[in-house]
Amino acid sequence: MSFESWAAFAAASAVLLVIPGPTILLVVSYALGQGWRTALPMAVGVALGDFTAMTLSMLGIGALLAASATIFTIVKWIGAAYLVYLGIKLFRAGGSLDAKPRTDAASAVKMMAHAWIVTALNPKSITFFVAFLPQFLDRSGDFWTQMLIFELTFLTLAFANAFGYALVAARARSVVSNPRAIRIFNRTGGTLLVGAGIAAAVARPGH
Repeated sequence: MSFESWAAFAAASAVLLVIPGPTILLVVSYALGQGWRTALPMAVGVALGDFTAMTLSMLGIGALLAASATIFTIVKWIGAAYLVYLGIKLFRAGGSLDAKPRTDAASAVKMMAHAWIVTALNPKSITFFVAFLPQFLDRSGDFWTQMLIFELTFLTLAFANAFGYALVAARARSVVSNPRAIRIFNRTGGTLLVGAGIAAAVARPGH
């Protein structure tokens, strides 16, 4: 795997993580209701959930790599189309972030478990990773090394993103409730997803 592939993966992951989804809505809900103390347990739970979903996805992708280059290429094409679909859907999502404050008392362990469950058991997470990861994999490189690097990179970014969202929601609530800011996130993320899908579609097979 080249440095350029890793940098592209890290940049795409960082931008995509900023886009509000079910996990971020949960993080923001807890932070709005219970303040900054939710940041660490929620961020740990999100990272663990992404680790679960990403590992399952990578193992499935590894099986495809071992089975057939043609099957892997087909999956990349399907993944590229899926990214374009997600991008268009996100671009048209508007500027709403429906996160209501959670005022129920919850321990750090309970918050962490809740974040892990929501993140790991969301079928869209695994589907997204299956579509997203093959665009950056090098079939000629060692799969397990790439898996380790990609997971460490994504989980570090996921932890930082969830932690940051929690702190912002607790300290600057007007930002997460600003339709204009959310609309910018959605449209930027949607445009980048469409671009990633198109770039993957025209990329050379096997790279």
